[in-house]
Amino acid sequence: MPNIVNAIYNIRQFEELARRDSFIHRMHPLTKLLATLVYTVLLVSYDKYAIIALLPFVFFPVFVATAGRIPAGPLLKRLLYVEPMIIGIGLLNPLFDHGTVTVLGHTVSSGWLIFLSIFLKGTLAVVAALLLIATTGMDGVALSLRKLKVPKIFVLQMMLTYRYIYVLLEEAARTTQAYALRAFNKKGLKREVWGPLLGQILLRTIDRAQRVYDAMCLRGFAGEYHVGKAPRPGLGDFLYVMGWGTFFAASRAVNLPLWLGNLLAGAVK
Repeated sequence: MPNIVNAIYNIRQFEELARRDSFIHRMHPLTKLLATLVYTVLLVSYDKYAIIALLPFVFFPVFVATAGRIPAGPLLKRLLYVEPMIIGIGLLNPLFDHGTVTVLGHTVSSGWLIFLSIFLKGTLAVVAALLLIATTGMDGVALSLRKLKVPKIFVLQMMLTYRYIYVLLEEAARTTQAYALRAFNKKGLKREVWGPLLGQILLRTIDRAQRVYDAMCLRGFAGEYHVGKAPRPGLGDFLYVMGWGTFFAASRAVNLPLWLGNLLAGAVK
């Protein structure tokens, strides 16, 4: 029961973060989506051995989290859910790639180098996506996707699935609470009640989802998920996208850490 309640709280916590007032929150949702898309595309386009060259891409999530006053705790907690998958994918490389490469005059295992690159890329991409949701909200993301002419059926499916998670978790919480009240002094759920409880949760969520859909139809729902109208992007939004896009492109074209290192080494000499 506490785990289900915590899951509901964790989902709603990001919605609460998206309602904060900051420089980042006030920006047009499409601006933040475009900046995140450019960031992610250029991030994953790096060579499989790139590690040092990825360091400039750390500045973007740090800036967004700082400007948006997003606490690190919720981000790290959700990041831990995804990290095992990223690590699992990356660990396949040391197992099958036993070659070596030379990096800064040192010979290292190419498999482990690829693993570190995948880990860093995956972590940064997930953090950027989480920050987008935490500063924009799912409604803002849906609005931005429609502005980009993403098919409305895709946006509708995404939003209804997201909203259905609430229904599923709330009905699961009610069902497990009802069982706990009737099973006095019994810890956990007995194995023989797993099936009936799952069936009850499924039937209750389907019934409630149908009532929600009927209410939507009574309010004029006709296949389009309306999230309201956002103001037109301004000059600040344009400069934000262009500024970060230029920085990402420059970081992708030039190895900035290596260039700065050579520049400082030359200045010292």
